[in-house]
Amino acid sequence: MSQTPEQKTAIVTGAARGIGLATTKQFLAEGRRVAMIDRDAEALMAEAGALENVLPVVCDVSQPEQVDAMIAEVAGAFGRIDALVNNAGVADFGPIEETSFERWRTVMATNLDGVFLCSQAAIPELRKTSGAIVNIASISGLRASTLRVAYGTSKAGVIQLTQQQAAELGEYGIRANCVAPGPVRTKLAMAVHSQEIIDAYHDAIPLNRYGSEDEIASVIVFLCSDKASYVTGQTIASDGGFQSTGVGLPALRT
Repeated sequence: MSQTPEQKTAIVTGAARGIGLATTKQFLAEGRRVAMIDRDAEALMAEAGALENVLPVVCDVSQPEQVDAMIAEVAGAFGRIDALVNNAGVADFGPIEETSFERWRTVMATNLDGVFLCSQAAIPELRKTSGAIVNIASISGLRASTLRVAYGTSKAGVIQLTQQQAAELGEYGIRANCVAPGPVRTKLAMAVHSQEIIDAYHDAIPLNRYGSEDEIASVIVFLCSDKASYVTGQTIASDGGFQSTGVGLPALRT
């Protein structure tokens, strides 16, 4: 892996697919080195093998020991950490009365605990570089919807955690911001969304379409850049205007 001492770096969790992979590629295009983090070793190594200037690290972000080891490995390999993108997440949709505590904790462990653990472990390195944290929440953390009691609550927690980070870490020059994607045309979404849901989103979103992974990644990369040097504590809904148009989709109701 080629590098120069001043070459900026980024850590991206959940980097083996989707928004995380798109973000990785955009960071590489602007000249950064990227630590690609994922717990799916097979998918991670397959994607990382096709890229240059990346360091793949298999890590479950819900496990404190694994997170500490991951940050140490990245710092040792890169010599610096300039940005942390907390993108790793899991989704579990279902009615409140059918959401067991085990399912609730599984979602919280990755979506909220993982953001806390990775950020906390990276702070000493981010202080050295006056680095940036970008946490990936969801439009579901800004507006309630059916079937998202665990997922939506975890993402609302991420938004509040981002504000806490901004308030406490600003004195070190560390910026913390949040991106809340709306409906995104991922392979998973297209596999599970019925035509009725797709049509309903078209009608409910002012831009009349799903977003792309690259469109979300562009916002993330901007927030990590010097162009956003006076932006901290903010949540940007990259959602085609969905947040502005009201609540709930009938097609998503049980």
